[in-house]
Amino acid sequence: MNIVVVEDAGVSQLSPITIGRPAYSITCATYRLLDWLPHLGSEVKAIVRPHLRAIQRLDLPHLSRGLNAEASWTLVVNARLVPSVSNLQTLKQFASQPSAGMVQLNEWSIAAAMVPTSELNLNSDDELMVSIERYYSSQPTVHDLPLTMFEYPHDVVRENLNSFDENIEHRIQHGEYREIADGVFVNGDVTVSDFVVTNTENGPIVIDDGSVIGPFCFLRGPIHIGRNCRVNEHSAIKDKVSISHTIKMGGEIEGSVIEPFSNKQHHGFLGHSYLGSWINLGAGTCNSDLKNTYGEVKIEYDGEKVATGMQFVGCIMGDYAKTAINTSIFTGKLIGAGSMLYGFVTTNVPSFVNYARSFGQVTESPPGILELTQKRMFARRKVEQRPCDIQLIYDMYELTQAGRQISEEPLML
Repeated sequence: MNIVVVEDAGVSQLSPITIGRPAYSITCATYRLLDWLPHLGSEVKAIVRPHLRAIQRLDLPHLSRGLNAEASWTLVVNARLVPSVSNLQTLKQFASQPSAGMVQLNEWSIAAAMVPTSELNLNSDDELMVSIERYYSSQPTVHDLPLTMFEYPHDVVRENLNSFDENIEHRIQHGEYREIADGVFVNGDVTVSDFVVTNTENGPIVIDDGSVIGPFCFLRGPIHIGRNCRVNEHSAIKDKVSISHTIKMGGEIEGSVIEPFSNKQHHGFLGHSYLGSWINLGAGTCNSDLKNTYGEVKIEYDGEKVATGMQFVGCIMGDYAKTAINTSIFTGKLIGAGSMLYGFVTTNVPSFVNYARSFGQVTESPPGILELTQKRMFARRKVEQRPCDIQLIYDMYELTQAGRQISEEPLML
């Protein structure tokens, strides 16, 4: 059986998370969908948006291989599926007895489909995607299976909370962890300094190889800290925090997801939020994750307010965003990729802008500035800056141009 993970039209609604990353690489509750798919027992192919294909070929070459034309069936999986144990079990059930059919969640979202390989055009990714969509339109069969998907960015925050317990238990059971204290699991070379307080009454604390926990920290599970991370002294990390690799943390972090190579290493609060990669939060940066009325948080998407169904929602920040010292981000705000923030952030922020609205300025930030910044950041982490990394910046800038044109105030160029 072949497996193909595809990005559908709904991926654009996950902006700013998916401006520069495939939907299958969104971290949520310690895993990415990419981590789960090999568990289905076959090699995986991925079809992503054109501006992401070069990086996928270099970083994940196994996802760019062709399909086996001799396989009778191909399992098509939506890249927006939540990477949860429950979804994995449902997919295994769906794939265990191949027969033509689809799992449809609403009018425009196909979560998964079992397609006869003979129905697919394998000549190119574009032709393969066209043949998949053609097959969708010809099939009335719908399976009612409990699969969950990301529709809006705030769903990542919700599903991180919903799926954390089952995912962290799976990680412990299937990883090479040793228990160094009650409910505290580590693998490889992990340093836990003196005077660290851990509380595992509500769930375990899991720390991966190469990470260092500084002195006088408080860790309350369930949490996952990935490899090569640093938790600075006097930090409080608690209540379903999912940390990827190579991240520096400080201050207070609660119920949040942080992608690789981001820094939030100073004092300040980050709650019920999502941070993309290569983000830096200046000292004293705080976000609000609760309205003064204690009511449901609504987030504005493309001029329309959407009810989240949640009382606690912080901010969603795209890759390469930066904040100055003492930046304050109001509840439920979207921060675009490549933007720089100063002062009070009271509205959503488009991508590639300098946002100092409280000082009367919102100006465009040229992509060349981010190219130079990327070079400096990569060098600090000993990461090679490749032509495809630079090109992605310019692609992201072009893809988000309309968002800057419809921002609430004219940009001063």
